[in-house]
Amino acid sequence: MQANISTMDSGVPTATQALPQGCTNFKLRQLMRRVATHYDAEMVQCGLKTTQYSLLSHVLKLGPIRPGDLAVAMKMDASTLTRNLRPLVDAGWVTLDAGADARSRLVHITDAGRDKRAEAQRHWKAAQLALNETLGVGRVMALHALVDDSLALLAALPAQDAGHDD
Repeated sequence: MQANISTMDSGVPTATQALPQGCTNFKLRQLMRRVATHYDAEMVQCGLKTTQYSLLSHVLKLGPIRPGDLAVAMKMDASTLTRNLRPLVDAGWVTLDAGADARSRLVHITDAGRDKRAEAQRHWKAAQLALNETLGVGRVMALHALVDDSLALLAALPAQDAGHDD
């Protein structure tokens, strides 16, 4: 069912407009599973999960960085970050080194991590281009705008659980 564009502006449907049917959470999860499966199928070719690629990309861009700051930047809790960093450390793609004082640590990307991220970026780009082709660039751009707008509106809600991994 198509919504009239005017409902997106005010968020309040008029009496002549239909209300959404079904569970928005379920629909978004369906979409996310399909998109994630698409990206995962491409990323597996370089031996990474999409979450690992994202971590390498963030550490490359923001690092060296304290794990807590990285968790905040990626909007995930510290324990999830630690669990997701472990395979990258074990593979030698990132290091956790001493920070400014004895209690702090810094996440650094290694040369091998830079190489792995560059390899993975080619696979990510192939997945993105295929998604653009399948959905159409206009639809992907509209989806990005709708997600960004929705996140901004939802940011005004009181935090229910800071432990979400996404």
